[in-house]
Amino acid sequence: MDIKKFIKLAIEASYNAYAPYSNFQVGAAVETESGRIYTGSNIENASYSATICAERVAISKAISEGYEKIKTLIVYGKYENEQEAGDVFPCGICRQFVSEFASDDLKILIASSEDNYKIFTLNELMPHSFSSVSAYK
Repeated sequence: MDIKKFIKLAIEASYNAYAPYSNFQVGAAVETESGRIYTGSNIENASYSATICAERVAISKAISEGYEKIKTLIVYGKYENEQEAGDVFPCGICRQFVSEFASDDLKILIASSEDNYKIFTLNELMPHSFSSVSAYK
């Protein structure tokens, strides 16, 4: 898929964020190994621990549709009252969640616009992660 179009899906997903407490809108898009695309936005809750991040929403949609591995994740975020977005990295819980469903060649794109993004591997964002493989050694 064209990276700009893929990033645009994450940006569009951010418009659906429910963020009345932080005013921080995040959108994510994931591509499964089979090429299906799923998007998600953050959903906040007055009980902050019940908040779910955009990355987990998008991945959960894919998993609930029968896909187990993701090969690409794009994360985009911005504050409602700001014109420009900055780099928004997955939180620790999301990094762990991503590691559960990552393909061997997962790419994580951190986008601040369709033209401005950085590409990382999961190992760069979460070295020595706790995974299903390491849990049973």
